[in-house]
Amino acid sequence: MTNNTMTNDQTIVALATPNGTGAIGIIRLSGPEAITIANGVFKGKDLTKQASHTIHFGGIADGDIVLDEVLVSLFVAPRSYTRENVVEISCHGSAYIIESIIKLLIKKGARSAKAGEFTLRAFLNGQLDLSQAEAVADLIASNSKASQQVALNQLRGGFSNQLQVLRDQLVQFASLIELELDFAEEDVEFANRDQLKKLINEINKVIGNLIRSFELGNAIKQGVNTVIAGRPNAGKSTLLNALLNEERAIVSHIPGTTRDTIEEVLNINGINFRLIDTAGIREATDAIEQIGVQRTMEKISQSALLIYLFDAEQITGEELQQDIESLQKPGINMLVVANKSDLPEQASKLSNLRTSGFSDFLSISAKEKLHIDELKNKIYSSAIKDQLTGDETLVTNIRHLEALQKTEEALIRVLSGMDEVTSDFLAMDIKQALHYLGEITGAVTTDDLLENIFSKFCIGK
Repeated sequence: MTNNTMTNDQTIVALATPNGTGAIGIIRLSGPEAITIANGVFKGKDLTKQASHTIHFGGIADGDIVLDEVLVSLFVAPRSYTRENVVEISCHGSAYIIESIIKLLIKKGARSAKAGEFTLRAFLNGQLDLSQAEAVADLIASNSKASQQVALNQLRGGFSNQLQVLRDQLVQFASLIELELDFAEEDVEFANRDQLKKLINEINKVIGNLIRSFELGNAIKQGVNTVIAGRPNAGKSTLLNALLNEERAIVSHIPGTTRDTIEEVLNINGINFRLIDTAGIREATDAIEQIGVQRTMEKISQSALLIYLFDAEQITGEELQQDIESLQKPGINMLVVANKSDLPEQASKLSNLRTSGFSDFLSISAKEKLHIDELKNKIYSSAIKDQLTGDETLVTNIRHLEALQKTEEALIRVLSGMDEVTSDFLAMDIKQALHYLGEITGAVTTDDLLENIFSKFCIGK
């Protein structure tokens, strides 16, 4: 691993709380001189003589000018987030005060931290591996209970521990293969090929499960794109309002009221569903409506879940079947929902549909909010499919997914060539697999990769 441009000999400083006026702001210092620099502007106890994990009240002063009264928290290396000396100054949240203190600290020898540099130092100093460091950013960005739990599990090392077990097993066999190369002229075999096949099949089973978990993990992290579609006046906007329990969309008995998509977020059992109300699907009567219908079809193609809503009074069984067949796409779950079930005339229509063999739909009344909770349960279960138990390892990062796919490909090459190629080729493919697994946790990395990852962090973290 090369870290030529990433040195820890300087002390960095940044605001750790969001920009803007608030009750307090927290300014963070990390580096070998963090305590000394803070002590040079602190009016109170001598910070260089205080114990780690202690808090001290005093003033921050630029010469004789007191800038603010503060609380200073000390974290002496290696017992800190970065494993360096860390000081956190809690001051009043005035933008002027915060800027003045940071400028003073820079004048005394600190420099401004780059985006993600505190967490980068935690990684470089062995406090976190790379996947755990990325989980820090995911935890900060989490906007639901499920995304918070997944990020927290990864931060605690759940994913890393699983990968480390796989990597250790491969390393053991790789060393035996390398030993064979040292005795190539004697034609000896140290690595039992049957055991190696068994191990690779077991590893690929785990890797395959991790790869498949990305669909769910990404849905939890990003939210599930959920499109409400159907013919005009089926009640799509009314359904959106009922699911959100608020009047978000304009509702009218006039067909074609919704000309553009409306998007809102619905949280069900800790999962965010990005609800998209669309224009009714029909032959457009004007150019604006035609654009709305076109956008509807685009949104459907980008969705993970499609709620197809119909009004049994306005559609025949044959038309219903045609709509469903035309809208069903690979990789998109579809829920078929009959609306306006509170109306007496709907009962016979729905009954006819069921007796004619078309029974795979849920009956609701969006207007009267009948069976809306049941629909929410179906929305949740169709996306999650009983995969979320709370302690599983889920892949949520596209970088991790690509590395796992490359690992799987390398191990498949090992299996296919085990009886045909020499030990040196087997060793190359096993090394490739180890390389890709190492990329996930940071056992193998480059400056460019680290810069790309940590540049996406907020400054101060």
